[in-house]
Amino acid sequence: MSPFFCLCSTGSDVACCYWICCSGGLELLCDSVKMHNVNVDLENGLEQLTMKDLLAWARTNLIKERPEMFMKGDTVRPGVLVLVNDCDWELSGQLDTTLQEKDVVVFISTLHGG
Repeated sequence: MSPFFCLCSTGSDVACCYWICCSGGLELLCDSVKMHNVNVDLENGLEQLTMKDLLAWARTNLIKERPEMFMKGDTVRPGVLVLVNDCDWELSGQLDTTLQEKDVVVFISTLHGG
């Protein structure tokens, strides 16, 4: 269960609320904001969002600069750790991971300059 209370509200019943956390330097791509309480509209009759859908939404709506530092193609760049509710997304299906309302998705860059 998520440790965060979801503050999103919508007049539609086809949107879901999620928490997205960016750290390890990725927050710099999002106006230096680490925690994001987001409301994502479900499109084309979708009942649930997948990580692939959320990444596409994040690229368009959350990343403010240099999206190539966050994503490569339709997935995250190598070196970006992804956790869904504190579980490595590699254990839950990566891009096919199905998200539930109020899930917490964390992106952590493991690459650092030096």
